[in-house]
Amino acid sequence: MELTKAIQERYSCKNFSSKKPNWRTIIECIDSARFAPMAGNTFSLKFILIDDSEKIQKLAEASQQSFIKNAHFVVAVLTHSFLTENAFEERGKKYLQQQAGAAIQNILLKITEAGLSTCWVGHFVDEQVKEILGVPESIEIEALLPIGYELKKSKTRKAKINLDAVLYFNKYKNKNMMNIKKIDV
Repeated sequence: MELTKAIQERYSCKNFSSKKPNWRTIIECIDSARFAPMAGNTFSLKFILIDDSEKIQKLAEASQQSFIKNAHFVVAVLTHSFLTENAFEERGKKYLQQQAGAAIQNILLKITEAGLSTCWVGHFVDEQVKEILGVPESIEIEALLPIGYELKKSKTRKAKINLDAVLYFNKYKNKNMMNIKKIDV
């Protein structure tokens, strides 16, 4: 699948079928996170691949998102912030969030390319998730990604916002693209 198609077809799925994905495919999707930009070229992310149905049930409860229990796998995305925060001080926390988002997007696109489905879950009780997964206090939980095959492909997708509604030129709220220098090479 080409990148543009994966970007356009990616969406949040909350209905998983009973068909179990190959765990090797999911590891390939996680591997794509290594190619996301990292501040200072310091890779601060860690991942936990969960297939234990009891733990997945507990994660569904900790996030108050019952659909998670129907996923065969969940990937927990974690940040080990020590090196980045030490190197960049106040801005380090911001960089950690940005690079986690970039890495998660890589994973989401690879999941789409692989014909699997997921939903980026950011709402959960951190302490509960850490306890379930044995994550130390110093590590942050960035996201949970329940993964599976979609139960039934939806024929209708939520319309995305029109680019014209969010694009400005050279200044906030400036819709006049005549200000853009047109240089043809």
